[in-house]
Formats: sequence, C-alpha cells, structure tokens
Amino acid sequence: MELSSSRVVATLDMSQIKRTDDEPFNSDGEYESLPPHASTATHMTAGAVAGVLEHTVMYPVDSVKTRMQSLQPDPNAQYRSVYGALKRIIQTEGVFRPLRGLNITMMGAGPAHALYFACYERVKRSLSDIIQNGGNSHLANGMAGSVATVLHDAVMNPAEVVKQRMQMYNSPYRGLWDCVRTVTRTEGIAAFYRSYSTQLTMNIPFQAVHFIIYELMQEQLNPHRHYHPGSHIVSGAAAGAISAAVTTPLDVCKTLLNTQENVALSSMNISGHLTGMANAFRTVYRLGGLTAFFKGVQARVIYQMPSTAIAWSVYEFFKYFLTKQQLEQVSRPGPL
Repeated sequence: MELSSSRVVATLDMSQIKRTDDEPFNSDGEYESLPPHASTATHMTAGAVAGVLEHTVMYPVDSVKTRMQSLQPDPNAQYRSVYGALKRIIQTEGVFRPLRGLNITMMGAGPAHALYFACYERVKRSLSDIIQNGGNSHLANGMAGSVATVLHDAVMNPAEVVKQRMQMYNSPYRGLWDCVRTVTRTEGIAAFYRSYSTQLTMNIPFQAVHFIIYELMQEQLNPHRHYHPGSHIVSGAAAGAISAAVTTPLDVCKTLLNTQENVALSSMNISGHLTGMANAFRTVYRLGGLTAFFKGVQARVIYQMPSTAIAWSVYEFFKYFLTKQQLEQVSRPGPL
C-alpha cells in the first residue's frame, strides 16, 4: 500500500504501524515500528543520503584499499597496515591526499544508491508476495539485491574508474575533469565501462550475500522490525564484513581493470589495455599466485563494516522519519 492523501488510507496505514506485541505507534516509545510500506520517493531519498554518507565517512580507507590491491606497487607505496598507510600518505603526500577522488564518488553515490534501495524494496516486496505470500523470503532478498545492483553499478561504474585512477600513487591526473578528459581521449568512452561486467560479477554475489545476512540478522536481533538503531548498525556491519571478505578476489580483478596498472601489465608484456574478467583473473594469478587475490582484504573489510553499518542505519532512520512525517501530515484534521 503506497502513501496516499486519502484520510481513510492514512488511518489504515497508521493502524498498521503497531508493534507486534500490540503496543501502539507512539512517538514517546523507546523504539518505534518501521513503516510496512514507504513510498518510492522515500526509499530514493533515504537511499541517496545513506549512499553519500557511507562513501564520504570511509573514503580514506577506500583510498588505502585501492593502493593495497596494486599488484606491483611503487616501493614508496607498499603498506603493511591500513593505519600505517594512512599515516605515510598524509606525511608524504599531504593531509588531503586520502580524499582525492571523493568529489566524483559523491556525485555518483547519491543517484546510484537512490536507485539501488528503491529497486531493492520494490523487487523484494513483489518477490516475497510470490515466493512466501508476503513473508520474509531470503531468496527474494538475494534476488532483489542482485537486480538492484545492476542499476547501481550502471551509474557508479564510471565514477569508480575515475576515483580509483585518482587514488593510485603518483596518479598523473590534475583533477576530476582532467582524468575524465584524458581517459576519454586516450581510451575512449568504453574505458568507463571496461570493468562493468567484472563489477557485476563481483557485486551481484556481494549484494546477494549482503542482503541475505542483513535480513537474517534482523530476524534474530529485531524480529518485530521496530526502528532499532543498534540492530541496524550490528546487522549492517556483519553483512558488510562477510560479503566483503568472500568477494575480495573479484574486487582485486576489478581494481586491475579500472586502474590498468602500467608497471604490472608491462611486466607481463601486455600491450594496449587489459579487458575482461577472464584476462584479469589470469593476470592476477600469474603476477602473484593465489595470495594476490586477497590483496587488500584487511582494508576492504575495515572499509565495508562501518560503511555498510552507516548506510543501513542512515537509510532505516530516514525511511522511518520521512514516512512518519508524511503520515502525520495526511492524518491532521483539515479545516472545516
């Protein structure tokens, strides 16, 4: 049921927003029930805010992850830990260097996450109605996350290409637009989607695991689906850590395709540009063996745990807050 200006529908919606243990919707309660159905605009707004905050807060760690996934890094860019890497980058390259590329990430994260959460909620609800008669279906959650990822990555992939090239040590680009112009001129528009298939190959299982773990944790920690910040944070952190760890090999391949790491490709006598998931897998293995597929796993997990926790807690808060505001507006008595 979508939100409506009809007073009758508003009354029905308000009556639905009750705790399972029959405690009514009450602004003075410790936790309040999440809305059973929010509008698409609410999902998109909450998702956009969550996406921007998620990427902004943890961006320095993401910069470190990109460098630690380098297959043949410059001797001045070899790091043993996330903290050590951040400390050295700030000391040798300036305090703002870990934030380089943040602008393009913010530009992409808002619309990408708006589509991502709106699509997830709509597809999850439709599939749950079919598979489990409206109940919580883990299969529906995983499938909805996979569909949402296709839309998210279509928007985010070009931003990822620019971001990772600007994050690399000794990046030759003066800034965002210089990077975009140079890549377009030298490699063509297709360069911005060279890693799209790899991104989907990585993110579809990542998001399927992510949403299944999140919803499973919510069943255990928050079975009545109240607005419960602590449960959203813990569930998001667990979902982010597990999904990040198991998909790290795919992330290493994606980083190689995005950055086209010149030193590594030259050592393999690869001319031109590396393309395709299969080529990326072969190149990573030949350069570093099986261990190379887990380069940067520590940074990836450290990045994903808090960023996913932030995303879910912010998303659930704004979804709850915006829907509550809308319900209160349509339920106010009008002028006689």
